Amino acid sequence: MAGAPSSLPVAKLVADRAYVELRDRIVTLRLAPGSVLREDDLMGELGIGRTPLREAVKRLALENLVSVQPRRGTFVSEVDASDIENISEVRAELEGFAAELAAGRMDAVARIAAESLRREAEGLSRPGDQDWLMRFDERIHRFTWEASGNPYLTETLERYFTHSLRIWYLVLERLPGLTHAVHDQAHLLEALLSEDGPRARKIMRGHVLDFQRELLAAFSR
Repeated sequence: MAGAPSSLPVAKLVADRAYVELRDRIVTLRLAPGSVLREDDLMGELGIGRTPLREAVKRLALENLVSVQPRRGTFVSEVDASDIENISEVRAELEGFAAELAAGRMDAVARIAAESLRREAEGLSRPGDQDWLMRFDERIHRFTWEASGNPYLTETLERYFTHSLRIWYLVLERLPGLTHAVHDQAHLLEALLSEDGPRARKIMRGHVLDFQRELLAAFSR
């Protein structure tokens, strides 16, 4: 019995690792919408037992990334146009709110990070690499969430951003370049550094809604 408490964190770490790996496979379409999750195959691929795998799948189901259908199996959730609109409506308001909070809570560490991101955005060392641009955009979003100082807001936005990222991978080949979007984020960083909350909120909200329009247009092609 003495060893039981110490084993609990280990089990949680295994389940967390499985969750992150499966979420990444779903987002990047290595597990495509509608595909079935086969427990035995995934246990072998991930090198884990049935219990941590099922814990990971439960988390994915709560986030609507997988659908558990009794007597049929577990499937990666499908994506439709309404998902894009519904997710973006929520994200636009919450991302804007996070940006406004961040502008009012910039400390010395956050300012150094924002300056570094702004220089990188202005340089755009890899303007033709769509995947790199999306990952860079993601870094700016994550920086803004963390600078907002609200962990509950960060956790919520993490979930919605994951869905948006999956949709982006789904329509990647039909989307225009992302260079303009990163330039928008450079303006956001300027607003954060000048501690202009209303401007930061407006820029971030517009950025999310513009991305929504591009996703919807690409999805309908």
